[in-house]
Amino acid sequence: MDLIKCNIRTLMAEHRIDDITELMTRSGLSRNSINKLYREVNIETTKLETLFKLCDTFECKLSDLIEYKPNN
Repeated sequence: MDLIKCNIRTLMAEHRIDDITELMTRSGLSRNSINKLYREVNIETTKLETLFKLCDTFECKLSDLIEYKPNN
């Protein structure tokens, strides 16, 4: 079970962003940076700067974008 969950797909849908290319344009981030979160691969190595840019793009809090679920 993943400890870190990214809600990028949900936020993209809520903001009617249809694909990664459109998110790249709006956020100024690279495809690799977005893909890592979109595919939920090695999320823990994502730079805070990347997360902050996405929060600015989606006008959301960091906790809306990334969820940490402790292993109970």
